This record gives sequence, C-alpha cells and structure tokens, in this order.
Amino acid sequence: SKWLVSAAFGAFFLWRHDADALWVATGAVINSVLSVVLKRILNQERPFPTARGDPGMPSSHAQSIFYIVTFGVLASKVPSSTTQSAPFLACWLVRFLDWQSWLRVSQKLHTVNQVVVGAVVGTGFSALWYWLWSEFVFQAFISSVWVRLVVVLGALTFCVSFIVYVINYWLIDD
Repeated sequence: SKWLVSAAFGAFFLWRHDADALWVATGAVINSVLSVVLKRILNQERPFPTARGDPGMPSSHAQSIFYIVTFGVLASKVPSSTTQSAPFLACWLVRFLDWQSWLRVSQKLHTVNQVVVGAVVGTGFSALWYWLWSEFVFQAFISSVWVRLVVVLGALTFCVSFIVYVINYWLIDD
C-alpha cells in the first residue's frame, strides 16, 4: 500500500500542480518523517517481529492514511467548483482507508493500539498542517513573492528528498 499512497500523491500533485498540492505533499513527507522518528523513540515491536524489520508503533500506514483523509475532509469544506463532490468522495475515502488500516491488524503487521496511535498522530498532524496553511501561510503566500519562493523551494526539496529516499530504500526492500 506504500506504492498506492505514493502513486495517489503523485497523481494528485500532477493533477493539481498548485500551491495547495505542494503544501499537501510537503505535509505528507513531513508526516512520514514524523512516523519514522516516533517509531525510533517508541520502539515497540510488531505482533510478529519477523514480519518487518522496523518497530510497529505507530503504524506508518495508518498515520499516512489518516493524514490524507483528514486533509481531504478539511479541504472539502472549502467551497469551490472542484470540491462539489468532495463530501461524497471523502466519506468513501474514509471507509476505504479505514478498511486499509484494519488490514494491517488482520495481517498481524500491527496491533490495534499501533494503528490507533498512527491514526491519531496522522489526524492531528494533518489538522495542524491544514490550519497552518489556511490561517497563516496561504495569505502570506498570496501577498509575498519571498514566501512563495520559500514554500515552493521547500516543498520541492522535501518531495525530491522523499523520492530519493524511496528509490534508495523502498526499491531495495522490494
């Protein structure tokens, strides 16, 4: 599912290719880094330690899934021509991604607690990231060329770094 999530973000970014998409993608990368840091700090084993080499707390999949869902739900509350069907899609997405999280437990890759903590962290970070954009960064982005430059270059740096990470680690693992 890491490939599915990565492909979804790539498609979203290519479809939208605007400041909002850059902000969402940057948040997704930071959320992934947060997950890795929390795994190292909490260092809780998976239900079956041989399933994966990294710790299980929090579930990175649940954290990423709930980051996406929360941002999508919050963004769907903003009226625009592109979000008319967003509430329906958000409900469908919540259900589908909830099922994806449940699969992590049923396949014994995570405990329920690991998935719940991942969901809570992903939801909380997403709400914070959305709030920062909507309350502070967006207005500054519109009004200042320097803020646009920092946001765009920062987003590109984070996203390119993530792509390099994917190539170096995910392709080797698979």
